[in-house]
Amino acid sequence: MKIKDIKKFLRSIFIILLLTILFILLIGKTSYSNKKIEYKTICVSEGDTLWNIAKSNQINNEYYKEKDIRYIVNDIINKNNLKNANISINQELLIPTL
Repeated sequence: MKIKDIKKFLRSIFIILLLTILFILLIGKTSYSNKKIEYKTICVSEGDTLWNIAKSNQINNEYYKEKDIRYIVNDIINKNNLKNANISINQELLIPTL
């Protein structure tokens, strides 16, 4: 195939590229979730472990629905700036919710 009008060809390529970039920018800024993340505070009781708290939130908290239990434990650790999974009685933890 031989290009007969190079200016027309280049203009077409430019328009296609511009439309592609605009489409990508539009899709990139689209939020697929209208839900706002909020936090609830829980107080650690005797016998509570981070694993048990995470397991309970995996079942009852929409934010953690269908997420791996290890992800939830690490997320709680990160959100509360904990150094490890050790928690103390009466310690307050922030738990994300929807």
